[in-house]
Amino acid sequence: MPETEKPLFGHPWIFIRGVPSLNFLPPEGPSEVAFAGRSNVGKSSLINALVGQKGLARTSNTPGRTQELNYFVPDGYSGEGSDLPPMAIVDMPGYGYAQAPKEQVDKWTKLVFDYLRGRATLKRVYVLIDSRHGIKKNDEEVLTLLDKAAVSYQLVLTKTDKIKAPAVPKLLADTADKIRKRPAAYPVVLSTSSEKGDGLDDLRQAIAETIGIAHWQ
Repeated sequence: MPETEKPLFGHPWIFIRGVPSLNFLPPEGPSEVAFAGRSNVGKSSLINALVGQKGLARTSNTPGRTQELNYFVPDGYSGEGSDLPPMAIVDMPGYGYAQAPKEQVDKWTKLVFDYLRGRATLKRVYVLIDSRHGIKKNDEEVLTLLDKAAVSYQLVLTKTDKIKAPAVPKLLADTADKIRKRPAAYPVVLSTSSEKGDGLDDLRQAIAETIGIAHWQ
């Protein structure tokens, strides 16, 4: 099967590297998509649900546990030459955790945005928004930085099983309206529930199209 026809999510994924500073970034090769969001937005849970593996991205009830850029790729690739994986998923440190020491927050912030500005293989950032709270001030700050860095991003609502189903379409429309004039924002907002599996196929398809594959299956 040609490389572009390999199913993205039909086989196991593995963790390959935690990146505490840019010196530890893997060599640029396959396309990358990154996941960003406030602490406790459900980022690790969504990544696990996306690839169908409960223990891939570490989840925790303690905000701010993810302190590195964590890289995941489909299993079975050597990482060199023709054996490059079709893509990599990058789990970014959560932001907005007020109780973390300022020095630590500043270090995380620098790592994240140096990565965003300098990674040619980064195709899109999926910014996760808790559907129960909507876009918060520090989400707005992150979106503005992404706009300034000219990094394409798409908003993904999480935990939609925690709100009443009839409220979801209006929330999607309101969220899309809030980012309508942002230059780097992809106009379509997605909704997901890691617990129920809602919207995961839509997100998989969006990722596939982002990295130039027609279908994720």
